[in-house]
Amino acid sequence: MPVIAVVDYDMGNLHSVCKGLEKAGAKPKITDSPEEIERADAVVLPGVGAFDPAIQHLRARDLINPIKDALASGKPFLGICLGLQILFDSSEEGVEPGLGIIPGAVRRFKSEPGLTIPHMGWNQLELTQPNAPIWSHLSSKPWVYFVHSYYVDPVEPAVRAAVVTHGSQTVTAAIARDNLIAVQFHPEKSSATGLQMLANFVNYLLPV
Repeated sequence: MPVIAVVDYDMGNLHSVCKGLEKAGAKPKITDSPEEIERADAVVLPGVGAFDPAIQHLRARDLINPIKDALASGKPFLGICLGLQILFDSSEEGVEPGLGIIPGAVRRFKSEPGLTIPHMGWNQLELTQPNAPIWSHLSSKPWVYFVHSYYVDPVEPAVRAAVVTHGSQTVTAAIARDNLIAVQFHPEKSSATGLQMLANFVNYLLPV
């Protein structure tokens, strides 16, 4: 049974993510220990809230380098919501530098008539990397649950795994590169579709 380190840095409820991973056959371990992150078979970086406090909490717990090391080691890594945004260089939400794993910035939705910000509720993905492992056994345009006012804007378009349209704005909803997958929406709130994504992540760890 693969052990998945679920990084705890006081930015969100981790238990619903853990339940989804357990259902998929993994052993999630909520931790802020660099040693446990290093030993784990995979890492999940969830998060809700604001960009600057997230970076500050990671720094205060000496977790920035362990996260970078986990990514560099090649072990499967899943970022969720704020856990996607902090992988980028910077955010219009704050002044702290991001982790700089993915070149690009986090931007705020532009106001337009009739547009609700935050983008909250169910919306449909358009898959730009349809063969990415996270989308296995899903429909070609899955519905997932979002809550966000900011979105990631990668420098390199090829890293995008899915986009979503809110008003007239089509923005990145997920990225995938090598061992890294990160999503703006909440799989743990996305019903059977989200549970399938978490199962796909766990199955990615298991030997064929």
